[in-house]
Amino acid sequence: MLERIMNDGFAFFDIIIFAMLAGYLVFQLRRALGRRSDNQEPKSKPGHERRAKHSEADNVVAINTGKSDNHEHEETLGGLTELREKDPSFSDTEFIKGSKEAFSWIVEAFSKGETSKLEPLLSKPLFNGFKQAIEDREADQLSLETNIVSIKSAQIHNVTLKQDQVNITVEYVTDQIKSTRNTNDEVVDGDPDTIETVTDLWTFNRNIKSNNPNWTLVKTETPSDGN
Repeated sequence: MLERIMNDGFAFFDIIIFAMLAGYLVFQLRRALGRRSDNQEPKSKPGHERRAKHSEADNVVAINTGKSDNHEHEETLGGLTELREKDPSFSDTEFIKGSKEAFSWIVEAFSKGETSKLEPLLSKPLFNGFKQAIEDREADQLSLETNIVSIKSAQIHNVTLKQDQVNITVEYVTDQIKSTRNTNDEVVDGDPDTIETVTDLWTFNRNIKSNNPNWTLVKTETPSDGN
């Protein structure tokens, strides 16, 4: 299934396990992998599109500088420079393209409860959090529907290297339609007729000394208010 993400010519994921708190992960997942902003608008068209719409601008790589101080910006640029020195094959553009494919794939698989598709793409602790959230949802006899209308931006937020391990955090800003229904098909959370602007921070990990060029999602979070 991982090969389906890499059909465009770039490889993306490798299993490198990072320890994280399961309770925190479940909390994040219960918030549907993102934060609702104050900006909402009525859905312009009926129906649901399962794939994100991409414009030419989506392939532009950007470094997040809008709300970060200069020191944080310099650290990010420094991390990228160090990464390129240690791994000359690294491409910002290809990484962002792959991360966007992964974002759409993982959000859709989580919404549908497809744990078999999620497991190869996530670290073990993160996968356990996703799986627990799906099982809790099913135990409550609830179904989640998530439609990514568009990926408005995907930009490198932070880069850190520790020995041979590199972590890259990507900030996604997306337009989504999300709703949760019970067995009577009643909406108990979200709104199937409202587009929400959602912000996520996802961290991917790779061992740069490994012959495997793939990356693994090791952390999901939402930016804290005021950042």
